[in-house]
Amino acid sequence: MDDRAWMRLALEEAKAAAALGEVPVGALVVRSGELIAKAHNRRETGKSALAHAECLAIDEACKTLGGWRLHECELYVTLEPCPMCAGAIINSRLRRVVYGARDPKAGCCGSVTDLFALPFNHRPEAVGGVLEEECAGALRAFFQAKRKGAVNTTVTSEEAQEE
Repeated sequence: MDDRAWMRLALEEAKAAAALGEVPVGALVVRSGELIAKAHNRRETGKSALAHAECLAIDEACKTLGGWRLHECELYVTLEPCPMCAGAIINSRLRRVVYGARDPKAGCCGSVTDLFALPFNHRPEAVGGVLEEECAGALRAFFQAKRKGAVNTTVTSEEAQEE
């Protein structure tokens, strides 16, 4: 499968998040063309600031593969990683990150800053804009529905502005 095909699967995870009233972000960890882990945002349902799709997928991949080093793996995520997730990507040694929509408020692969360009001990390759319109569209639709009261979450309007 190519990057677009994997991103379509990540979008399915994003849809699962939206169905739960979560911000629609989905992530996959892939090694040698094989799906190792998948996850979607669960901050609201899990009552955890750490339950971002990327972190959950990385955690599942580490458990599946039996170690914390994911240097043979790629991460596909529908939204550009935030500082926390970019840090987890660096620490887990993922070799490559492919993301869909850019995040001008919190993106750390070039939008706000580029953590991967800093002199850390590991610098993953980042590829952005894969199925960007579809990924951004899922986020827009979610927040439009939320503003109309059609999404039942515990997120406040102030938190939604931070997304």
